[in-house]
Amino acid sequence: MSKRDFYEVLGVSKGASADEIKKAFRRKAKELHPDRNKDNPDAEAQFKEANEAYEVLKDADKRAAYDRFGHAAFEGGMGGGGPRGGHPGQGDFASAFSDVFDDLFGDFMGGQRGGGRGRASRGADLRYNLRVSLEDAYTGIQKTINVPGSTACESCKGSGAENGAEPTTCPTCSGMGKVRAQQGFFTVERTCPTCSGMGQIISNPCKSCGGQGRIERDRALSVNIPAGVETGTRIRLAGEGEAGMRGGPSGDLYIFIEVAPHKLFERDGVNLFCRVPVSMATAALGGDIEVPTIDGGRSRVKIPGGSQSGRQMRLRSKGMPALRGGGQGDMFIELAVETPVNLTSRQKELLREFEDLSEENNPESSSFFKSVKSFWDSMKG
Repeated sequence: MSKRDFYEVLGVSKGASADEIKKAFRRKAKELHPDRNKDNPDAEAQFKEANEAYEVLKDADKRAAYDRFGHAAFEGGMGGGGPRGGHPGQGDFASAFSDVFDDLFGDFMGGQRGGGRGRASRGADLRYNLRVSLEDAYTGIQKTINVPGSTACESCKGSGAENGAEPTTCPTCSGMGKVRAQQGFFTVERTCPTCSGMGQIISNPCKSCGGQGRIERDRALSVNIPAGVETGTRIRLAGEGEAGMRGGPSGDLYIFIEVAPHKLFERDGVNLFCRVPVSMATAALGGDIEVPTIDGGRSRVKIPGGSQSGRQMRLRSKGMPALRGGGQGDMFIELAVETPVNLTSRQKELLREFEDLSEENNPESSSFFKSVKSFWDSMKG
């Protein structure tokens, strides 16, 4: 089967410039690459055909020989194969592929063409851990924090160059930000060591920032902590992170909230729990007690007679506010019946007398010990 004309394969005219040929090959390579045409069994052959055509037409000597002798220039004894000799498309596939490395891998792998061509780069995001009290989480608060980090250099206005001079293209990578090394069939890309991937260098760097375009400096920021925050709440301050390199945009500052434990209240979401000790007499007879609330106030709670330890009572809407609206939680009072200690002789005498008269006043104890006796009797049987 005769070979197609190389110009026809790439879709260019015979008078096409080297740049037009290169662009045409890039389009063909992306269009015909086997990874994009897994359902087309002819894709690999067509891709190789385009590569062979490009290998000839990109080389001035090979192209001149092809224009004069056609495909015969690279067959038999014509010897028109150019400086490398041999058949086109067989010995330098990796070289041709490297010409479209950025295009192909930019599409297949989500990368960006041009490496570090842009001189500016975005600053890093910062994290700041902020501890607040439960009272502050209830009311919300405006806090001032000191954030260590970097800000744009005032001397060079973030450009990194002294007296506003413009950066120049890096001579090592020609502005790509990356350098290539050929290793057999593969082309390996690495960050340019001269410009550190920026693609540009500054011949006269700013004395204040050393060409970075930013300087280290602590900043005082005012942060609005909304009511209802809890441990793990994240607040984002856009543009308050690290300053960008050479005038690039700043990163963001993320403030992570931790609510400190409280002496009186335990939090569960929007609800609060408060353990309140009551005397044995109050639990038995009933009565009123005052309990604190998170807003600094007091609530009067009626204790029913005969209350046991662990009994809970609800105070509606006395809990924490929801972070994004939606009402307020409740507060739960949990009773802890307290046994008296350091009794006097008279108190002990009265308690013994009370116990002798209270056999029928402890239904739970009576029921428990009846169950114990029944258990022991069954074990004997």
